[in-house]
Amino acid sequence: MDNLKGNGDSVLTFESKLLSLDLAAEALHMGFMLIFKIFRSTEWAELRANGETAGAPIDVTDGYVHFSTAEQAAETAAKHFAGEKGLFLLGVETDALGDDLVWEPSRGGALFPHLYRVFKIEDVAWAQPLPLQDGVHQFPAGLGL
Repeated sequence: MDNLKGNGDSVLTFESKLLSLDLAAEALHMGFMLIFKIFRSTEWAELRANGETAGAPIDVTDGYVHFSTAEQAAETAAKHFAGEKGLFLLGVETDALGDDLVWEPSRGGALFPHLYRVFKIEDVAWAQPLPLQDGVHQFPAGLGL
């Protein structure tokens, strides 16, 4: 593989240069990750009005607020919200949730984020409607879905 001249007399291989770039990118994004909550319009309105919520009925029953990663969100919508209109997708930064966020196995052993405290309006980085088109929820472009 070709060598790239670094500063001074050092020579960096192409692979080591890519590794350095990967490590720098990882450092810049360290700890930043969005997870997602799907709420019905009434649940979203309750959170906005009260500033916090114990979550949807399933969250209250289970004792924690269910979230999904970008990779899990579409399956969550299809499994738990099939055909439902009036949904909202909320993006939440994992850093904001601290130690109250626990990753636990669920569907097929996949790790899902669960929040063991009330969900606060301050936790929400952004929210937008999750429209239903031809029976399929339309997720925003750029989420990697």
